[in-house]
Amino acid sequence: MYSNSLPKLQLKKYSKVNKMQNSNSKINLFSLTKQTKTLHLSWMAFFISFLVWFNHAPLMAIIREQLGLTKQEVATILILNVALTIPARVVIGMFVDRFGPRLVYALLLFISSFLCFGFAMANSFETLALFRFLLGFSGAGFVIGIRLISEWFPAKTVGLAEGIYGGWGNFGSAAAAMILPVIALTIGGDDGWRYAVAMTGVISLIYSFFFYRVARNTPKGATYFKPKKSGAMEISSVGDFFLYVIMKMPLFLALALLTWKLSPVNLNLLGEGVSIGIYIGLALAFAYQVYHIYEVNKVVFGKGVDEIQQYSFKQVALLSLAYMVTFGSELAVVSMLPIYFMDLFGLSAIMAGLIASSFAVMNLIARPVGGLVSDRLGRKKTLIIFLAGLAVGYYAMSLMQATWPIALVLLTTVFCSFFVQAGCGAVFAHVPLIKRRMTGQISGMVGAYGNIGGVCLLTLYSFVSTEIFFLFIGASSIVLMILIFIFMSEPKGHMAEVLEDGTVELIKVG
Repeated sequence: MYSNSLPKLQLKKYSKVNKMQNSNSKINLFSLTKQTKTLHLSWMAFFISFLVWFNHAPLMAIIREQLGLTKQEVATILILNVALTIPARVVIGMFVDRFGPRLVYALLLFISSFLCFGFAMANSFETLALFRFLLGFSGAGFVIGIRLISEWFPAKTVGLAEGIYGGWGNFGSAAAAMILPVIALTIGGDDGWRYAVAMTGVISLIYSFFFYRVARNTPKGATYFKPKKSGAMEISSVGDFFLYVIMKMPLFLALALLTWKLSPVNLNLLGEGVSIGIYIGLALAFAYQVYHIYEVNKVVFGKGVDEIQQYSFKQVALLSLAYMVTFGSELAVVSMLPIYFMDLFGLSAIMAGLIASSFAVMNLIARPVGGLVSDRLGRKKTLIIFLAGLAVGYYAMSLMQATWPIALVLLTTVFCSFFVQAGCGAVFAHVPLIKRRMTGQISGMVGAYGNIGGVCLLTLYSFVSTEIFFLFIGASSIVLMILIFIFMSEPKGHMAEVLEDGTVELIKVG
């Protein structure tokens, strides 16, 4: 980040200022401007991708009974649903920076629709597991819109815009919980759940064509900055290089954890030879990734990176850990809550789905609030406040008992979910203000850590009581608050991007 003043010798070169930083400081959701239209197009694409991604969760009780699934098989499907999203968000982030969000979002929705159809036609656990694993690809859609929104909104409103995008789009999981069981039971018969799932695929297919036709990557006349190198993020120092390598490790360890879950040691769904082969493949993939990171960034070990091009990767690492706790816990809780409420309170699938959906419904309000407060109060302070509320919320969730009245259960769930979703909004109010040309890749890494959190927490949930599960999340939040207080910096001044003619465009971030 750079202050408003620049060295005199560089005044000629650093002459261009991003036009969007002088845009209207208010967002009018009923406006007919292209800026507002882009926001609505984006959150709807995200909504549909999450509707597809979580179309199984509220129907799992029905699927479990029809196909005779065991508790461990259900847990495995829940884990598989978030597994592929880990590498997919990283890869999709790179594609977005390189090819633009318009094309990438349209393709993601198009492909997801056919994976949806495959899951709807499955007749065995193995087929369900395969298509659920592949449908984790749909969850990568989130990072696409983060880059798209950052192109259309200035720093003073980007937090709120990202919050609306994330919050309203995230509502797709709540919509799935509220609507799909009703559709499945209304249609009736053993195939009711199949029609409900297939319907989400049809919606995704239609919208993929509409989005490609209407959406645009940037405002007219604006530059879409692309990374100079592909395959890995560009970093600014030797210290950032090693931190980057360390932060890459959990991406592979989470997949190793999933392999262990499916190995003969646990569920015995993968043979010993296959499991060992996957472990070796992950180790080799990590080694190759480290080598590629070095190839992209070996300049930091030589002449170094120009000061105007530098940014702090520490910010990316802290935001990744924050999203691991916030969105990671949301993924895990949204996945397990319907069945948990059914078992704890003896509720029907529809009633349990409606109550559990309140956890995700708060996205409509809480994520925009998280972004708005970040714009007004500051990114660092806001994130700390919401993480503190998250810790209190999960402690309250750990106290739930079968004797509690449903109204109190709902109130506790809504209270906790508000801080979880607002924390997510606070994280992505900061992400677009780090380095514009790599916003997709940064979003991909931060988003992937959300899925790492989901995989790890769902795995933990299969071994411990629900009370311990909730307490662990709250304790993790407290540790993270301390790290952010000590190490995180507030965005200020400008970030710089170099145009093809050598002119540096300054983009205001604080």
